[in-house]
Amino acid sequence: MKALKITIFFVAVAMGVAAQNAGDTLKRSSADSVTMLSGVQVLGVAGSVELWANPLPTTVISSHDLQMISATNVIDAVSDFPGIAQITTGSGISKPVIRGMGYNRVLVVNDGIRQEGQQWGDEHGVEIDDAGVHSVEVIKGPASLLYGSDALAGVLILRDPPHVYAGRMKIDLLGGYQSNANLWNYSLNVAGNQKRFVWDARWSQKQASEYSNKVNGKVANSQFAEQAFKGMVGYHGDRVYSHLKFTYYHLKPGIVEAEEEAEEEEVPAESPFQQIRHYKVVSDNQINLRNQGFLKILLAYQQNRRQEFEEPDEPGLDFQLHTANYDVRYVPLEMRGWKCNFGLNGMWQTSRNLGSEFLIPAYNLFDAGVFATTTKTLVRKLHLSGGVRFDLRYLHSFALYDDGNERFTDFSRIFPGVSGSVGLSYVILPNLAVKFNVARGFRAPNISELGSNGEHEGTLRYEVGNSDLKSEGSWQLDLGLEFASRVVDFQMSLFTNWVNHYIFLEKRGDVIDEKPVYQFVQGNARLMGGEAAIVLHPVKGLELESSFSYVNAQQLHRAADSKYLPFTPEPRWLSTLRYVFPLPEKVVRNFYIEAQVDCHLAQNNVRLINDTETRTPSYTLLNSSLGADFYAKNRHILSVHFCAHNILNRAYYSHLSRLKEGGIYDMGRNFCVKVLVPVVFFIDKEAKKYTTIY
Repeated sequence: MKALKITIFFVAVAMGVAAQNAGDTLKRSSADSVTMLSGVQVLGVAGSVELWANPLPTTVISSHDLQMISATNVIDAVSDFPGIAQITTGSGISKPVIRGMGYNRVLVVNDGIRQEGQQWGDEHGVEIDDAGVHSVEVIKGPASLLYGSDALAGVLILRDPPHVYAGRMKIDLLGGYQSNANLWNYSLNVAGNQKRFVWDARWSQKQASEYSNKVNGKVANSQFAEQAFKGMVGYHGDRVYSHLKFTYYHLKPGIVEAEEEAEEEEVPAESPFQQIRHYKVVSDNQINLRNQGFLKILLAYQQNRRQEFEEPDEPGLDFQLHTANYDVRYVPLEMRGWKCNFGLNGMWQTSRNLGSEFLIPAYNLFDAGVFATTTKTLVRKLHLSGGVRFDLRYLHSFALYDDGNERFTDFSRIFPGVSGSVGLSYVILPNLAVKFNVARGFRAPNISELGSNGEHEGTLRYEVGNSDLKSEGSWQLDLGLEFASRVVDFQMSLFTNWVNHYIFLEKRGDVIDEKPVYQFVQGNARLMGGEAAIVLHPVKGLELESSFSYVNAQQLHRAADSKYLPFTPEPRWLSTLRYVFPLPEKVVRNFYIEAQVDCHLAQNNVRLINDTETRTPSYTLLNSSLGADFYAKNRHILSVHFCAHNILNRAYYSHLSRLKEGGIYDMGRNFCVKVLVPVVFFIDKEAKKYTTIY
C-alpha cells in the first residue's frame, strides 16, 4: 500500500505539471508505448485501427525498445512492460502472463497465425526466435473476437521486420553475450527487394551454460541450446500480395530438478533434458477486389515435436502435434465512415504419443469461428469499435491401456462459445483521452486439463485432469486515461474481469508414485487491478519513467486459505532514469545511459490449501545500461548496448518461477553486451537516384 500511495502522489504531481502544457500535441513516450500516437496502426479488437482509437489497453513495444533489452527469449524481453509477466523455468523457458492469466489464456501470434506448440505445459515455452522479432503488440484483455478460444487474457502479436526498400539488399549481423550463464548468441539476416519480389532469410544460434546465484551456486542442468531458421519469398503485384514463409526452431534445454532429488536419482550429466522442434509453413495472401474491397487468405501448417529424456538415447514423453490453420477475411471498402471486417478462421489438430511414458492422451481437434467487426469515428475524436463472434470446438480423446490398465478414457466434447466487444475512445482535449471497453471472452479446456494422468518430469508432481470441465467465459470492463505533453506522459488503465468456470491446478493432498497429486478444478473467479505509467522529460535528453502494475485474483465465495488463484504476479514498481547525450549527429548518435530500480513487492495473496503455493518475499533489483549508434558518411554501421542486471547480486525468488518450490533462486549478477552490424547496398541502379541510405 505504501508503494501505491507513492505512485498516486507522483501521478498527482505529474498531472499538475501537465496542466501547464494543455496545448501540446499528442506524442508517444519513448519509454511507454501505451500513450496515444496518431498514425500508428494496431490490430485492436476490431481490425486495424490507429492506436489512439483502440479502446482496449494495447502496448506497442518498438524495435528500439527490444534492442535495448538483454533477454534470453522474446517473452523475457516483453515482461518488463506494465501488466505483462512471465512464468519461468530457469533462464531458457518463459511463458507469457497478462494481468494474472497465462498458459492457454494468452495467445501468441507470429507470421499472422496463432503459435501452436505444447503451451498447456508448465515448462513449455514459446518456439520463436527472438532475433527475428522486430516489434511486439500486446493486447491486454479478451481478444477472442478475432482469434476465438485461448485469447481470454490477451494476445502477443510478434511483428516481422519491414521489407527492405525497393532496389536494395541488406545484411544484418546481430551478436550478444551474457556473463552469468556464459550465454552467447548470433543471428545473420539477409533480405532484399527487387522488381516486386521480396525475400528474407535468417539463421540464429544461441548457447548457454548453467546459470548461477549466490545461494545455489551453479544451478545444475539449467543449460540450453537453441537454433532457428526463417525464410520468406514474396511477390507484390498491383492487385495481389503473396508471401510464403518457412520456419524451423530447435531448443534443447536441461530439466532442472530439486537438488536433493537430482542427487538421489544419480542421473547422467546433462540429464534429464528436452528436445523441442517446431516446423511452420505459412502462405499469406491478399487480393485487391478493386471497388469491392480486399480478400485476405492465410493458410498454415505447423508441426511440434517435444521429447523428454531421462537417458540420452531414448525419450520417455514424446508428443507429436500437427496443426493446420486457416484464416479468410473480407474487408469491404469504407461506407459512410464505417469500416467493417468479416472473417472465418480456425484450426485442425492431431496429437500422438510416440514415447514410452504418458501424460496426456492422443487427440483430434477441430474448431471454426465466424466473426464481424466494425469501427467508426462518430464525431470528431469519438471512436466506436466492436464486433461479435461465434465459435465451435470439437475435441476427441483416444483411450490408452498401459499394462492392461486404462490410462486414458475415450471421450468426445463439443465446446460452443460466443465472444464480443464494444468500446469507445474519446479525445477530450488535444492531449487527453479516455477509453472504455467491455468484452466477452471464451476459452475451451485444453487436453491437459481434460485428460492428463501422469508424472511430468521436472514439475515435481503427478497431474490428473477432469473430462467434465466446462468452458471458461469472461466479462471484462476496462477504463483507461491517457495524457501526453512536452513535459509529461501519463497512462492509467483499470480493469475488472469476471471469469466463470476458471480452471486451475490445485494440490489434492495425496501422492502417486511418490509424487504429490495435483488435479484440475474450476470455480468462478474475479481478477481486478491495473497499470499506471508516467514519463517525465523536463529537459532535452533527460527522462524519468515509472510504472506500477497490480492484479488481485480470487476464486469467489471461498475460505481464506483457498480464495486466491495460484500463479498470480506480485505487485511491481519499475523506475528508470535515462539520459541521451546531445552529441553532434555525425559519428555517434543516440548515446544513452540509464539506471533502473526494479521493485517486486511481497506476494502474500497465495493459495495455501494443501500447500498449493507459498508466499514470496519482496525484493529489489538494481540494473543499468548504456549504448549508442555509430555512423560513417551518414550510414549506420554499428549499434552497441551494454547492460548490468542484478548489480548487487541479490538472491531472490520470482513468484512465477517454477524452480522456487525446489529451493532454487533466480539468476544472480549478469553483465551483457549486444552488437548490431547493418550493411545496406543497392542492387538496382535506378533506385539510387531516388533514395538515400540512412
